[in-house]
Amino acid sequence: MDNRRCSEADTGSSVERRKEQNELLRALGNAERIALATRLELVPFRNGDMIARAGDPANSLCFPLTGIAAVLDSLEGDRRYAVALVGSEGFIGWPVLLGDDRWPHDVVMRAEHGVALRISAAALHEAMAGHPAIRTTLLRFVGVLMTQMAKTIVSSLAHSIERRMARWILLYHDRVREDEICMTHDEFRLMLGVRRSSVTDALHKLEEDQAIRSVRGRVIVRDRDRLLNLAGDTYGFAEAEYQRLLPGS
Repeated sequence: MDNRRCSEADTGSSVERRKEQNELLRALGNAERIALATRLELVPFRNGDMIARAGDPANSLCFPLTGIAAVLDSLEGDRRYAVALVGSEGFIGWPVLLGDDRWPHDVVMRAEHGVALRISAAALHEAMAGHPAIRTTLLRFVGVLMTQMAKTIVSSLAHSIERRMARWILLYHDRVREDEICMTHDEFRLMLGVRRSSVTDALHKLEEDQAIRSVRGRVIVRDRDRLLNLAGDTYGFAEAEYQRLLPGS
């Protein structure tokens, strides 16, 4: 894997060219893309950067081009757990569409540095006023994201650590589009809510099944089909819904 993916973000390309890297923007019609293009700003995020903080004003949307935005929920004692992931298939900022002016979750850049296209809430509403198809497309993605969150909840209640780990690795694999993924034990603890020793045991079991290889701070996907088999029905439904609702992406 190119080490630059974990060490620096490329911010030199134009917004006009970069917007094609976000699948949701690509799913829009030409008129809708043009309406948004002049209002989009290219912004970099380093791995670990806070994109949004729970309780802060929700006054913009971000369309990731690279990197993974992890949606985190918090409990007492500053414990945080991942409930969803968003990459270049979607956007961050759904409260703006749902009539809320505050962020309900923390959103953090994970796994690698990333780049996004940002638009203010005011500019988005102005664009949607003249092009209602923008709102329809964005809301369809919100529905898919809610489905992903529901699967996270059910999987956490009903499935083994190994099955849940296989699902999260697949979600990351979809979004980084590399077989070698920057995933630390702390990353897995955010997703699984278990002790470090349990993460190690689960990684060993996935390695024994020859689905992955684990090296320091990274997971290498060796056999995606084996991961799919291990994940079972925890993975796939939200992804199929994305293709059904957003076929142009």
